[in-house]
Amino acid sequence: MLVERMTNNLSNPSIFTQKYGSLNKEEAAENAKQIEDAAFAAANQHYEKEPDGDGSSAVQLYAKECSKLILEVLKRGSGSKDKEDVKSQEVSAHHETFFDISKGNRAFIEAEEAQELLRPLKEPGNTYNFIAGRPEEEALDVMKIFSVALEGCILKSLDLSNNALGEKGVRAFESLLKSQSSLEELYLMNDGISEAAARAVHELIPSTEKLRVLHFHNNMTGDEGAVAISEVVKGSPLLEDFRCSTTRVGSEGGIALSEALGTCIHLKKLNLQDNMFGIEAGDVLSKALSTHENLTEVYLSYLNLEDEGAIAITNVLKESAPSLEVLEMAGNEITAKAASSLAACVAAKQLLTKLNLAENELGDEGAIQISKALEEGHVQLKEVDMSQNLIRVGARLLAQAVVAKPEFKLLNINGNFISDEGIDELKDIFKKSPDVLGRSRGSLMSGPVAVTRAVDNRFFYE
Repeated sequence: MLVERMTNNLSNPSIFTQKYGSLNKEEAAENAKQIEDAAFAAANQHYEKEPDGDGSSAVQLYAKECSKLILEVLKRGSGSKDKEDVKSQEVSAHHETFFDISKGNRAFIEAEEAQELLRPLKEPGNTYNFIAGRPEEEALDVMKIFSVALEGCILKSLDLSNNALGEKGVRAFESLLKSQSSLEELYLMNDGISEAAARAVHELIPSTEKLRVLHFHNNMTGDEGAVAISEVVKGSPLLEDFRCSTTRVGSEGGIALSEALGTCIHLKKLNLQDNMFGIEAGDVLSKALSTHENLTEVYLSYLNLEDEGAIAITNVLKESAPSLEVLEMAGNEITAKAASSLAACVAAKQLLTKLNLAENELGDEGAIQISKALEEGHVQLKEVDMSQNLIRVGARLLAQAVVAKPEFKLLNINGNFISDEGIDELKDIFKKSPDVLGRSRGSLMSGPVAVTRAVDNRFFYE
């Protein structure tokens, strides 16, 4: 099917063939087959190096290779050299090394480590394509081509994620954006959206009255940009799924977003994590959440909420959001002072499937209160993360509270101060289901039980 599609793209009139010229049917079919072979070989090689993955990155690479090779064939035009050129690319694809250093912990690295990470770049025979390194003029030209091609289409979903847009890139899509008044989903993730770019988004989209999903993740928006995005939110009364995470938003922008969210009474999923809201924005957010009866998922980790912000939010959630299934408030410097409010909220949310309070300072007092809150009911609970919370004896009570839950899959209590005797107790509690304390994708667990034990003020992983 893909070969047939590419054959049509290479031979039939389109915005690309108008610019670069088309191939006859025979040449198009032959090139399409060779392009598909080359793209599949590159994607398959990538997939074989990630046997535990779900294959999505390989599919993305497959699509990118197809698109890249189609454009290169069109640029060369028709002629006998196409066949040899594509064949040579097919051969090189078999030897391509997929170079990716995005995995692992986020951290500053020293020169020696950088040299080791980048060493594969020196190996002979490897070829590389750094997408972000394409000339700006060329990138903007491509964006404008797509924008003009789609202008006037009545789109329900538009995903411009993972592009180096910035303000110029957003404005390159002006024709497309200005023609949309019925969008239901808009995704602008990992796009380098600055304050000016955020203002351009607000300026160019004529209406968001039908918008149900707005995802705005991993950008450099800041407070002023968040104010512009808050205007988009205000104009989206039907919004059900809002994500504005990892966008460098501080207190001012957090307050603006929180106030805007107060108008979105249909909200089901809210993800604001990894910003710098602080206590004041947290308090404003708590007031906004009081109107959200339909919330099922709330992600508020790493927002600098501290005890005051956490107490304000959980007190409100306790009385609202009866169908809440996911609550994440990791990394907010929450101490035992807020434990009673947290516990009361948790106890009231009987449909919870996941609770994440990792990287706080709840200690044993907090662990005990959360344990008591989970004792009764919560039959759908699958995961609790209380890692790195200064817990000692409270780990046993947490384990006892969840061990009999029919759907329970993971208790993460890694990075706490649990004695050897405590570890043995945990193993015994979960002797019928040891995997509950085992390795989980994305966790720090490294064995059947991965909790920290203290010996003479030194800490080890077991």
